[in-house]
This record gives sequence, structure tokens and C-alpha cells, in this order.
Amino acid sequence: MALGPRARVFLIAALLFTALAALVLYLSLAYWSQPVTPLPTPKQDAERETTPTQTATPQGPTTAAPSMAVTPTGTPTPQTTPTPAASASPPSQATTGDAASALESMRLLIPVEGVKPSELRDTFDDARSEGRVHDAIDIAAPRSTPVVAAADGRVVKLFQSAKGGTTIYQLAAADEHFVFYYAHLDHYAEGLTEGHVARRGETIAYVGDTGNAGPGNTHLHFQIYRVADPKHFWTGENINPYPLLRNAQ
Repeated sequence: MALGPRARVFLIAALLFTALAALVLYLSLAYWSQPVTPLPTPKQDAERETTPTQTATPQGPTTAAPSMAVTPTGTPTPQTTPTPAASASPPSQATTGDAASALESMRLLIPVEGVKPSELRDTFDDARSEGRVHDAIDIAAPRSTPVVAAADGRVVKLFQSAKGGTTIYQLAAADEHFVFYYAHLDHYAEGLTEGHVARRGETIAYVGDTGNAGPGNTHLHFQIYRVADPKHFWTGENINPYPLLRNAQ
């Protein structure tokens, strides 16, 4: 039986719709049957703290940051880190001498209560993991021994560092071109805040083993470095604290 023109149009349209639906179904089945490729897992933080930030990452400096764990970014971006990075080139004797003279005039205190100069060990050049040099000294003491400000200075950063653990960055009051970096702290002194001007001998924290110190290895990692710009307090030229503290009163 011959179909009329209108019936033929309806028939063609129905066939096209059926073919299109079959194609869509085929493509859908082909897509959903493919194996799901998982998204790559983000790499672990390398713990390099050259520019500390409020939430994660400073280290001890040198032309990069405090080599501890150096590296902040509340202003910057530890620590390096704020880790503490490798030095570029060794400072000249003249430069080192000028820095030492400036620091000696501050009459630095040993920053751990009750520790005598004779009990200090020079660990500044000791090797550390990942090919790093210590660039600081470790002062052993029982957990919760008070950590005191080595000199007058403004607390510019309270930072939780991967390597340094609970840390403090303090700018020396003299000209704010020297930074004192305290790491592996158990906890801060009550009420301590960024911006607080700590006085020489004031308790600012307590000895601990946070960061990569190792469980039970309670000590203060104390680092001094000179910065060209106080706004970039997480990076600078490391200075050995040992000669400055061995004659401390």
C-alpha cells in the first residue's frame, strides 16, 4: 500500500530519530565502559622552607633562607621556608667581622635558661640531611626549659615548619638587620604574638622536639643571620652563634 506524502515524512523522521537515539546510546556505553584513570596524587611537600607562610611552610637562611627549616610567608612567601637553604658564596672576613662586632654590642644571652657557655657545642658546620649544612647551633635541654630572647627584638613570625617544627623569627631591635631563629620549640610562651617586642632574657617559648628533631631529642636550634631587607626576614647571610655565646654572661 502506497504511503501518502505526509506519512512518508513521519516515517523518515521516526527512522532518523531511532538512528540518532541508537548512536547516542552507543557513544554513552562506549564512554562509560572505559577504565577510570585516577588523578595523580600530589607530591609530598619537599619541606623546603625558604619562604614561610601562615599555614605551612622557613628554614635557616643564607642566600635563600634559614637553613632549618627555614624558609615563611605571612608577608613573604618559611620557611625556606623561611627551609634554611644552602649558602651561595662564603662571606668575606671583613663582612663577618662587621656582623660579629654589631652582634657583640648587643650582649647576646644564651637563649636557653640555665645553660652555661661551657656546655655549648659548635655545630654550625655540621652536616645535615639532603646535603645541607647546619648553619646554627643546637642547645640541648630538657623539654619545657624556658627559651629566652637572646636580645631585644620584634617577633616577626610565629611559624609551624616541617623541619623546624614550632618556630620563632625575631628581628634584632638595634637596626632590624639581624634575625634570631628559634626552632624545635615545644610551645610558645602564653600570650606571645607576632609584633611583640621581646626584651633580652624574656621567656618567649619552651624547648621541645618538634619538626625533624626526632622524638625525645629535645633541644633549641638557634640560628642568626643578617638580612639586607627586614621585610624579607626569612633569607640572609648565616652567622655562627657559637663564638658570640661562649663568652655570654
